[in-house]
Amino acid sequence: MSDPVREYWNVRLAETREALEQNQFEAHVVENAEQARRLVFEQLSPALAPASVSFGGSGSIATTGLYDAYKAMADIEVLDTWNKDLSWEDKYELRRQALLVDLFLTGTNAVTEDGMLVNLDMFGNRVAALTFGPRSVVVVVGRNKLVSDLNAAMERIKEYAAPVNAMRLNMKTPCVKTGRCMDCKSPDRICNHWTITEKSFPQGRIKVVLVNEDLGL
Repeated sequence: MSDPVREYWNVRLAETREALEQNQFEAHVVENAEQARRLVFEQLSPALAPASVSFGGSGSIATTGLYDAYKAMADIEVLDTWNKDLSWEDKYELRRQALLVDLFLTGTNAVTEDGMLVNLDMFGNRVAALTFGPRSVVVVVGRNKLVSDLNAAMERIKEYAAPVNAMRLNMKTPCVKTGRCMDCKSPDRICNHWTITEKSFPQGRIKVVLVNEDLGL
C-alpha cells in the first residue's frame, strides 16, 4: 500500500459519511482542499442556484478558496462578514442579515464518528445559521476535526480549538497565556454558544464535505 495514512483516513471518513447520511445530512468525501472547492463551487452550488451567499468564520473555507471564488462572482450577492474594513456595528448587522441567505458556508469545530456536528461560538451567528435561517448550509470539514463521540468533540473544542482560536484572534483571555481552557469570565471569552447538530432537518439542508487532509483549527 503506497499511502497507508491516507487509506486509514479514507476508511474512517467513509464510515463517518455513512453515519452523517443516516442522520439526514448530505455527505461527501474528497481528497483535498482543491477537490472540496470544486465540489462545492462547480457541483453543489450550481444545483442550489443561490442568489445570496455568506460565510461563518472558518479557516477551512478560506483554505479551499471558496471565499475568493464567491467574491469574484458578479451574479451572486455576497454578504461579506469577513470584511475587515467594516465597523463592529456594521459587521454585527451584516451577520444578522446573513442568516437569511440562500447559501451559508462554514466549517465545524468537530464531527463525530456517529454523525453529529459539534460547535462552540463567540457571537453565535455561525451556529445560528446551522440551526435555522439559510436555505442551505455547506460545512467543510478536515480530517483533523473527526472525533469518536460527543465527549471527545467537546474536549477537543475546549482543550485545543478554543485556546488556539483565542490566540489567533489576539483575545485577552487566560487560555492565550496558559494554552488551556480556564472556563474564564473574560469579556473577550469566545466560548459562549454550544450547538450539537444531531440531524439535518429538513433532510439534506446541511451538506457536509469531509476532506482527507487537515483543514482549519
